[in-house]
Formats: sequence, structure tokens, C-alpha cells
Amino acid sequence: MNAASQGGSSAGCRLYLITPPRLDLVRFRDDLAAALDAGDVACLQLRLKDAAPDDVKRATEALMPVCHAHDVAFILNDDAKLAHALGCDGAHLGQTDGDHAGARKLLEGKILGITCHASRHLAMEAGELGADYVAFGAFFPTDTKEVLHHATPDILEWWSEMMEIPCVAIGGITAQNCAPLVRSGADFLAVVGAVWNHPDGPAAGVKAMNAAIAAA
Repeated sequence: MNAASQGGSSAGCRLYLITPPRLDLVRFRDDLAAALDAGDVACLQLRLKDAAPDDVKRATEALMPVCHAHDVAFILNDDAKLAHALGCDGAHLGQTDGDHAGARKLLEGKILGITCHASRHLAMEAGELGADYVAFGAFFPTDTKEVLHHATPDILEWWSEMMEIPCVAIGGITAQNCAPLVRSGADFLAVVGAVWNHPDGPAAGVKAMNAAIAAA
């Protein structure tokens, strides 16, 4: 994932995978390899809410080599210091996940993504401090987390017209509903269930999402 190289056109839209909140590492490592073999994926975000640092470390050691073997960036959720210590390719931070400016300095040369919900103001602030991408959402209902902020495609259109920094759309995105987000300028579509819970397996989920992106 070369965040700086992403433009604001639908032709550049790529898949951004997020892990389920709990993992069977042995099984998931195989699922991940199958998913990454199946089609284009820009990055994987390891998102293990409430997991101990040792568990995050074990997951990173198991999964990051799989990502790197497929030229896929490995990003850690919530913790810039741990991401730096573990040698991850970057970190994704929410609005309450520490000092964003400090994280930018710590992760020099690495990817820093920041959640901006449905706020143009937060997105502009993230851009000013040097975020490599901003994330907007949720666009649709999702079982992954409690939805406190609802975004609409117009924020993607506004951002892609205003800024060169890529934007990520997140929240309940599937192959069936993603087309308006792609057409509105999303550079990445962040998904969990659409891939990992696909009835035919994660590889089929990746293929379905990439087909939907291409068709949009």
C-alpha cells in the first residue's frame, strides 16, 4: 500500500482488509493467504480490540510475513507505539487513540491513517498533520462495532475533489452496496464481514469485492 500514490479516481480504488476482532491464528493465517492469493488487496489492518500486547505481538509475527509475501501492507489498529516497536508498516488511529502529531513523528516513513467519522473538520486536521489517509464512515449498518457516526457518499466526493490525500470508506461495505462509494471517489474500501464471512470463503469474498469495484 503506497498511500501517497493513490489518487481520487474510481480506477484507483482498492480493497483494504480489516481482521475480525478475534482470531484463531493458525486458521486465520491460512484464510489470509487464500484471500491475498485471490486478488488485489492494498493492506491488512490488524484490529484486535482489548487484546493484550503479547497477543497482538503473536498475531503480528504470524500474519505480517503473509502480507509482505503478497506485497500487502500490514497496519496495526489503535497503537502507534506498538506498531513502531513491532516493525509494522503503519498504524490506524481513532480520534481518541493518543497523540496524532506524536504518532506522525514516530511513524516517519510509515503509513498513518486517521479515523474522521463523518467530519470534514477532523479530516482537514488529519491532513494538516500529515496523515497518509483519512477514513470516513460508517456508510452502512455494521455488526463489527457500534455505529455512532453515519457518513454519506458526498463526503468522499468533497474530499477527493479537495485533497490529494487518499480516503478510506468503512462500515458495512459489501460487493452489493459499494458502487456509490467507488463512484464518489473512495480510494480504498475497508471491509471485514464481506470477505471473512463470505459463504464461499475469504478468497471468494476478495474476488467478489474486486469485481464490484471494477464494475462500479
